[in-house]
Amino acid sequence: MDHTLKDLDDLLVVPGRKLDLAERPTAIDLPGDPSKEEIAAELATLRERIGDLQDRMYTRHEQALLVVLQGMDSAGKDSTTKAVFTGVNPLGIHAASFSVPTPLERHHDYLWRVHAQVPPLGSIGVFNRSHYEEPVIRRAHGELKNGAMKLFLQQIVEFETLLARTGTAVAKCFLHLGAEEQRKRLQERIDNPAKNWKFDPSDLQERKYWNDYQAAYADALAGTSTELAPWYVVPADRKPVRDLLVARLVLRALERLQPPPPAPKPELRGLKVR
Repeated sequence: MDHTLKDLDDLLVVPGRKLDLAERPTAIDLPGDPSKEEIAAELATLRERIGDLQDRMYTRHEQALLVVLQGMDSAGKDSTTKAVFTGVNPLGIHAASFSVPTPLERHHDYLWRVHAQVPPLGSIGVFNRSHYEEPVIRRAHGELKNGAMKLFLQQIVEFETLLARTGTAVAKCFLHLGAEEQRKRLQERIDNPAKNWKFDPSDLQERKYWNDYQAAYADALAGTSTELAPWYVVPADRKPVRDLLVARLVLRALERLQPPPPAPKPELRGLKVR
């Protein structure tokens, strides 16, 4: 099977179609087989362009972009965020990470804490994990049957549609990691003292549910990929390629927003500073 990327839309989860993650590659080649140095150079260019468009949004506060990063443990959500947004004006970046809900959060619906972290207009928001945690984890552990899962997904579609129609575009990237690559990364967290802080014993327990998670994610992605909030399955085994593809997707989402340059102020015309 040819695993060379031809177009970003090769990564798209087509709305309305079923998804089998086993049919999506976890590693992919780029046209021309660029070197790591060439990939790094393109990534730097993309970051500069992302920063320019983010600055435009920030001056007007009329639009926002929410980037959702999901994936199995060690898929690279943290490092992708760092690679794509380093150098972008921090005033216009709103990053949020969702771990186990607090007692207060448990006293509200599962979208309550998520909606509170939606980026304000003028900003780029990055969700490291997100509102997909609740249905996916519960589905993988057998707590949700088909009907309950569909209700969760319907609520998520309605939530993301609300965001998109009120000025916040949504771009969602599933960092698709292979089981063997996850094993290597988890082992490195154990063996390398500098990475011990990343290791969570629960990761080993959750790994036992690998196939269940793959099925749950496939259902969630297929059930919530829409024209207003599409999902993209980004191969995550090769870190530089993963980062580059996410940067390309973020830039494309920003370009589709077409944020205009700062509006001139007529009252400043002809004003002289003395």
